[in-house]
Amino acid sequence: MDARLTSEQRQLRDAAAKLADDLGLGSVNDMADERRIARLEQTVASTGWRALRSDGASGVEVAIVAEEFGRGLVDVPFLGPVLADDLWGPAESTPPWTVVADGRAIDARGARRALLVQGESILSSAVAPAAIGADQTRAEAALIGVPELLGELSTAQAVQWRALALVATCADLVGTARGAHALATDYAKVRAQYGKSIGSYQAVAHLLAEGLALIEGSVSVLRHAAWAVDELSPERAVQAAVIAKLYCARAALTVCETAVQVHGGIGNTWECLAHLYLRRALTSTELFPTSLEEIDRGLS
Repeated sequence: MDARLTSEQRQLRDAAAKLADDLGLGSVNDMADERRIARLEQTVASTGWRALRSDGASGVEVAIVAEEFGRGLVDVPFLGPVLADDLWGPAESTPPWTVVADGRAIDARGARRALLVQGESILSSAVAPAAIGADQTRAEAALIGVPELLGELSTAQAVQWRALALVATCADLVGTARGAHALATDYAKVRAQYGKSIGSYQAVAHLLAEGLALIEGSVSVLRHAAWAVDELSPERAVQAAVIAKLYCARAALTVCETAVQVHGGIGNTWECLAHLYLRRALTSTELFPTSLEEIDRGLS
């Protein structure tokens, strides 16, 4: 495996990062800015990134966009539509789809139907209007009625799709951790106590250094799992994705909690972005949950 990104993948990363920086959340008040949300939705739709898999993109490319969107707290659907696209064709040719995880339609803003994988069957269900839950940046929706059979997958396709779903949530977790860490680091540079920035004190500096080490480890396991989606057998790809999900979820939680801690009292206020990162990390952890029991080898 070559862990380096190709020139095209670097360009994709830079474009996704610029979009997230320009139109993602810069403050909590931005969540109520409907003009920004409309521009963000229009821009993401114009990129075609929700149909990456239909365009022949690899799991690495899906992870690149998901990571940058998590870092920038992009609050329009991506994760749900891109996973639906992998199941059921180009998003442009179908109603706005998302997918079901743990009995609810995720990333469901604007979605009319949701795809559900049961065994090797693809089911389709109408969805109720989306509502914001614990994660303030992504909406969820309840299913309406009895799901209808839409098609069948081979065993290998179903397993590979699960690997992609795990990788996409891992990428979101890594991006979320990177965003929270950057937020805390920037604050530590400007917040002064006793005449010095708080980042100059070891108690804070060590917390941020440990967070950076966790992020670097997360990037490594994510890159391998994303590569494995298309390059290894579905069973081995899922194994890599499960390991990555377990590592990245714990790392992201630690980094996001550290970001709140570095901010001190203000970190517990609604106005501070740190809680949005923590909420997003906790929600992504619960999507397509994994457990240590699923890993039967590969760890020592």
